[in-house]
Amino acid sequence: MGRKYAIIGVGHVGATIAFSLVTQGLADELILIDKNQKKARAEQLDLQDATARLSSHPKIKIQDYSELVNTDILFVTAGNIHALDNASGNRWAEFEYTREIVKDIAPKIKNSGFNGVLIDTMNPCDAITQYLQKEIGLPNSRVLGTGTFLDTARMQRVVSEKFEVDPKNVSGFVYGEHGESQFVAWSTVTVNGLAINTLTSKLNLDLEELEASARSGGWDIHSGKGYTSFAIATCAIKLSLAILDDAKLMCPCSFYNAKYESYVGQPGIIGKNGVESLVTIPLLPEEEQKLAISAATIKEKFATL
Repeated sequence: MGRKYAIIGVGHVGATIAFSLVTQGLADELILIDKNQKKARAEQLDLQDATARLSSHPKIKIQDYSELVNTDILFVTAGNIHALDNASGNRWAEFEYTREIVKDIAPKIKNSGFNGVLIDTMNPCDAITQYLQKEIGLPNSRVLGTGTFLDTARMQRVVSEKFEVDPKNVSGFVYGEHGESQFVAWSTVTVNGLAINTLTSKLNLDLEELEASARSGGWDIHSGKGYTSFAIATCAIKLSLAILDDAKLMCPCSFYNAKYESYVGQPGIIGKNGVESLVTIPLLPEEEQKLAISAATIKEKFATL
């Protein structure tokens, strides 16, 4: 049986995901849905033109929610990126727009009979992902957000540049909100297998400065090109492949934490059912406190939905 993907919202992120799925031969079927009919049709035609030069030939359809009934992975990437233009680092600036989007699309997703796994990239990611889950009614495990998967990648890049290593040689996690209350759990971070805390003392590095640089990474990109797309699309596709391959991949993303009664960025095991389990890594007391504060921030905002 082929792999069937759908994308709701084919703006910068959605179109990048679609392009990657098609050019990498990852999708056998792809459904594109957007409020702008002309945009959806244009993306469909552009991708179909590309297939004449590719080794794969996926079926690409548009604007049909009924196709979601047997879709494996649904990406929800809709939003209003221009709401962030004067947001000064506040992803909640998209809140009013994405809330209305969920009100519109959630009943359509639910009525379609979709029973796959939903991956959300919308902002504010944690609260909107939880809102989608609530409105659609799928199990918590089958609705997840990219959350701090991207923020962790940004931390890996910043640290790798300081130590002149491959970013994949940096491990560890960013926890909490995909937003300003996120934090790097430095107690989990290693470089080439060595705890970063033991290395920074020797090199006189400032962890707070590194964390600030990682946190501002997305805004540096946004200020330069008006949006982010490549890294978030890569994170979303990575999660989808872990699900379809039943990879049991450990990575951070946004999913429900019963202790905090909220979606929040944290490490989990990703497999065929979505989020298979939470990975509880011992944190320092001050890190535990930061996580509690970040989760409370998300929960408070979610209550206003």
